[in-house]
Amino acid sequence: MNYANIKYYDIANGPGVRTSVFVSGCRHHCPGCFNAVAWDFDYGQPFTREVAREILDACAPDYISGLSLLGGEPFERANQAELLKLLEEFGERYPQKNVWCYTGYLFERDILGDMALKWQEPLKMLSHIDVLVDGEFVEEKKDLKLRFRGSSNQRIIDVKESLRKGETVLAKEFYEKEKK
Repeated sequence: MNYANIKYYDIANGPGVRTSVFVSGCRHHCPGCFNAVAWDFDYGQPFTREVAREILDACAPDYISGLSLLGGEPFERANQAELLKLLEEFGERYPQKNVWCYTGYLFERDILGDMALKWQEPLKMLSHIDVLVDGEFVEEKKDLKLRFRGSSNQRIIDVKESLRKGETVLAKEFYEKEKK
């Protein structure tokens, strides 16, 4: 797996100050994507154990609210194994912090459906993710007033509550703030 970028002090991809990892590789190729350079699986740098340690160490300060995973596409098969290791280690070190993940895949149809039937990693990844922003970016639905998402078709999902209830639960607190 390669990564395109790491932002150690990011305030755009989830609440608070976060460390955000932008992985390489995406097959969605959404028109108007803000990070099209990361579509190429070979773009960027190799994601090594040393890089993972640097990311985990960067999350240590109290002012870091959590970790965000973006892309490219975190749920691409080529990225799942390394990101699962990172998520497991993050959860062990920082159980009080949260994880956000951005994906062009749909929660129910793609991740809980097709992927979960083929591989074990997607469900294990979800068990470490607190909030999932799902759905491809749709340029015609782009709205700069939206918080933490680029187009109105994308959803902010409370993963833990969704898995507990067996149905998709939106993280409504983020939608309420958009109305103000």
